[in-house]
Amino acid sequence: MEFTPLYTKIEKETQIGIGTILLENPSGFPRNKCNLYCINDDKIIWEAEKPESQSLFSRLKLNEDGETLSTYTTDGYACDIDIKTGKLVSKTPFQ
Repeated sequence: MEFTPLYTKIEKETQIGIGTILLENPSGFPRNKCNLYCINDDKIIWEAEKPESQSLFSRLKLNEDGETLSTYTTDGYACDIDIKTGKLVSKTPFQ
């Protein structure tokens, strides 16, 4: 299915039971918004909880447990996100 990005371009699409998780390119994306979100029927179900207010997500992988996503942010965090709610499960700073 073809999705229209909110601000930049869609870097990755991941289909899950409740909809499709979209990751938009962080370059040029507004920092006060979230570039990782889940949609169903063109409605946003959730936006991922960010580790810091200005964080943007840069990579995305569905974990083998089928319950969480692993992602990195442009400001140096590795995060796990709950795929049903978009809530931050864990955040770890990295260099």
